[in-house]
Amino acid sequence: MNLTDLKATFRRAEIHIQLIYINVGIYLLVALLAVGFQLFNDSAQWLTDKLLMPASSVRWLSQPWAIITYMFMHADLLHILFNMLWLYWFGALFLHTFSAKHLRGLYLLGGICGAVCYVAAYNLFPYFRPMASHTLLAGASASVLAIVVASAYRLPNYPVRLLLFGTIRLKYLALIVIGADILLLTSSNSGGHVAHLGGALAGLWFASQLSKGRDLTSFINAPLDAIVSLFRAKPRKPRMKVERGTGGPHGQDHHYNAQRKAQRDNVDQILEKLKKSGYESLTPDEKKRLFDASKR
Repeated sequence: MNLTDLKATFRRAEIHIQLIYINVGIYLLVALLAVGFQLFNDSAQWLTDKLLMPASSVRWLSQPWAIITYMFMHADLLHILFNMLWLYWFGALFLHTFSAKHLRGLYLLGGICGAVCYVAAYNLFPYFRPMASHTLLAGASASVLAIVVASAYRLPNYPVRLLLFGTIRLKYLALIVIGADILLLTSSNSGGHVAHLGGALAGLWFASQLSKGRDLTSFINAPLDAIVSLFRAKPRKPRMKVERGTGGPHGQDHHYNAQRKAQRDNVDQILEKLKKSGYESLTPDEKKRLFDASKR
């Protein structure tokens, strides 16, 4: 597969798959840089540290970009493997009831809230304060947990099959994960568990507010859409083709626009029903229409 094919595959992929591509790509790039530096008896740690989230608020001011970059960095192979598996499974589930833009925005919102909680905890609680100057945070866990909790809020009784444990409802799985993070707050990975809780709060906040008609990811998605539009190739305008007959191009355009408007109105009606009565109230056909619309 050449670079052109890879780009085309990336563009066609759903948003959670694109995020997996980005995370894996960054992980491989950092690993290659580490090998290159080591060949010259040097270390790339100084560079990666600039991309991780520091617990020290003073140090954070010197690298403010870290609140975004840290959620695409991973410590080792197992770290990225488990995070990407969760993103793959629950990202697909999330898209059954939310849109691709919601997932993209919540991934970033969950990571940001996780980082804020992490910095706040390390600077407020006496237990963490002595470690704040040399502690760094990496990984997509807070972002992924935000997606898990938002999915659990919308689909609380969705059955999840776990190896060795059997089937469990999604709401109970989310509660177990959150409970484990609370119990492990003073473990060796305390910073990660604090960030997980921040991500979980972001997911709950997002899903509860969206049910009231307020989209918390809009302030993230608006600038992202503007940036993406700058790099998107503009389609060439086709030459005007004049046809004889009663329909003509204007008639075709009118028919096409009418179809698109009818589709949008139908999706809006489904979303309104979803907000009022929940996902379980939708018919199979309505669920399919909503899922298809989320992939456009």
